[in-house]
Amino acid sequence: MNSDVRDPTRQEPWQNLKALIQAGSRHVLPSYIGSLTATELALAVSRLSQEEHTRLLGLLSPQDAAELIEQIEDVQAVDLIKDLPPAEAAAIVDEMYSDAQADLLGDLKDEEAEAILEAMPDETAEEVRQLLQYPDETAGGIMLTEFVSFPGDYSVQDVIEDLRNRHEEYTGYDVQYLYVSDGAKLSGVLRLRDVLMALPAQRLTEIMVEDPVRVNVLSSLEQMRDLFETHTYLGLPVTNESGELVGVVRAADVQEKLTEQTESEFRKASGIVGGEELRSMPVLKRASRRLSWLSVNVVLNILAASVIAFYQDTLEKAITLAVFLPIISDMSGCSGNQAVAVSIRELALGLVRPREILRVLVKEASVGLMNGLVLGALLAGAALLWKGNPYLGLIVGTALAANTLLAACLGGFIPLALRAMKADPALASGPMLTTVTDMCGFFMLLSLAQFVLPKLT
Repeated sequence: MNSDVRDPTRQEPWQNLKALIQAGSRHVLPSYIGSLTATELALAVSRLSQEEHTRLLGLLSPQDAAELIEQIEDVQAVDLIKDLPPAEAAAIVDEMYSDAQADLLGDLKDEEAEAILEAMPDETAEEVRQLLQYPDETAGGIMLTEFVSFPGDYSVQDVIEDLRNRHEEYTGYDVQYLYVSDGAKLSGVLRLRDVLMALPAQRLTEIMVEDPVRVNVLSSLEQMRDLFETHTYLGLPVTNESGELVGVVRAADVQEKLTEQTESEFRKASGIVGGEELRSMPVLKRASRRLSWLSVNVVLNILAASVIAFYQDTLEKAITLAVFLPIISDMSGCSGNQAVAVSIRELALGLVRPREILRVLVKEASVGLMNGLVLGALLAGAALLWKGNPYLGLIVGTALAANTLLAACLGGFIPLALRAMKADPALASGPMLTTVTDMCGFFMLLSLAQFVLPKLT
């Protein structure tokens, strides 16, 4: 194979990657993988079989394998490494940044992660175990433990000599700032330019930024996002409850986690249960994840349909009502889902607490009433123009207005109630809201129709 292994006129990236794996091209594989963009690499890896995954990692050095794993999606990384012998997996994980180590091992089954940790050097394994103790969406869960810190009585010359003498170690660090510590406690931060511009004999305490902005290990993503929006820093030091410097969190990592959080909430709201799903995953696993939500939804929809069955005689006498049932159901569902989205967002931002249900109901009721009156009037007008029957317009408009008000209140209420019960609002709010609004919408329309049935036929 010639040196231009990426010639797009010849083969797709995964075809080239498969050919290199089959040929056992240990020397060409790293350079070819390095020539691919992150998107191309993720696409190529997704087209490989499980056997090819194992062979690929076997042909790469631990360092090259670690670089590959850090470039692809987390779910793909898990598929790549989970079937490796623990010793081989440990050698790869040991080459990764601390935050990537924790992310990868946190996505594995507990027994798989523990087997890899036991095969890693004791010091590294202990650091990773400590990171795994922090919630995934906190500063402790995404921080890097690779940072450079010096005592305050060091001179600038001492720092420069240390950086030179340990340059091979520090090359693997993402060094944006240097930190000054008093024992283990953070006391200041140094920009590299300040070190380079200072006199060699100056002490670090003379040129450091005292009492720097920092985050606690349990700071949330939203708190860190607000700090990075306020201060244009590339990273912030992370301290524990004792004020000890334990890591560094990067602005880019916070933004990446926020994006993942949004994508996760969207998947849950769409009924993708159990985490991320890719079409390269086993069919049985994908089907079971979807069915766990769809099967519940079938039962809920049967309950909603039972209301229609109960009013079957009314429908038979005024079949025109059947045209308006899906309209009332869909419009009320949309209004409710808008309220659900706002509640979930405010819960995530910490702007509302589960015990503030009454406040949320009042806020949503005002919006629901206003929107319900407008939407009800529009539907009533459409019914009047279509059939010329004011009674038909009155009942469909009233049903939509009332159900819109109810949907808005329920949409604001359900996520808070679920959070109070320690359930996931993003996963359960949609089905519950849809079922209740469908049942109530059908009931309101058909029960109102019974009172004026002679006027509709």
